[in-house]
Amino acid sequence: MKLGFIGLGIMGKPMAKNLLKAGHELVVYDIVTKNVEDVVQAGAVAANSGKEVAQQCKIVITMLPNSPHVKTAVMGDNGILEGAVEGSIIVDMSSIAPLASQEICKACQEKGVKMLDAPVSGGEPKAIDGSLSIMVGGDQKVFNEVYDILMAMGASAVHCGDIGAGNITKLANQVVVALNIAAVSEAFMLSTKAGVDPEKVFHAIRGGLAGSTVMNAKIPMIMEGNFKPGFKVDLHIKDLNNALETGHSVGAPLPMTSAVMEMLQVLHANGSGADDHSAIAKYYEKLADLEIRS
Repeated sequence: MKLGFIGLGIMGKPMAKNLLKAGHELVVYDIVTKNVEDVVQAGAVAANSGKEVAQQCKIVITMLPNSPHVKTAVMGDNGILEGAVEGSIIVDMSSIAPLASQEICKACQEKGVKMLDAPVSGGEPKAIDGSLSIMVGGDQKVFNEVYDILMAMGASAVHCGDIGAGNITKLANQVVVALNIAAVSEAFMLSTKAGVDPEKVFHAIRGGLAGSTVMNAKIPMIMEGNFKPGFKVDLHIKDLNNALETGHSVGAPLPMTSAVMEMLQVLHANGSGADDHSAIAKYYEKLADLEIRS
């Protein structure tokens, strides 16, 4: 199938390559020329705008940093809607504010274009190996139509409800991940400060109730002092900001999310915004004047 793909960053590039591996034709666009060239070398065809992508492809996937970028890509000058025809489908896999998804969907509907919000979880490693968790909002029939395409990039794709439900689910995911990283950082600082080898603590508790995918992924990185980004601190700030705004709008209390947001803001202010979100451990290391190392 011929597909459009817009947004070839840390996540989008490997996702696009997995679509190529699955046998799809791909027309791609990104404002970063180098990223386009990399995917073109893997077999894609480059376009000069979102409009041009949509003129060639009935299904267009977007993977962009935040709400304003998606709005511009879809509704802006030379954007997707300028090239899309009635019956086209936009699958926005970005993590954005749910209300923004609903606003963009309304603009799509006015032109007879269908839209899903389908954010992902798993970071760069799972984007590379095609095992992302995909959370989808929108019409069930449209979801069914693109399900096989989504599964070329993920290990699971779950329809969560109407448009915006995908991003609500992603915000819930990001709250759990952020609080989990903070919890393991706090716990492993306790053990390290008390003189117990954090690696032994890790192996002792990972199989019990405290064990988690987050712990398994992040504690080895923290113990190595490896904060190369799979998912950046600044991106998690964006997600928690969307979670807090959404929480305020619906009356959901998020006190622990607010606390972790402050940790992330401190990291950003101290030059760690481009680090992996496991750098939350650095916040504790600064407070304790001790590194969590085996």
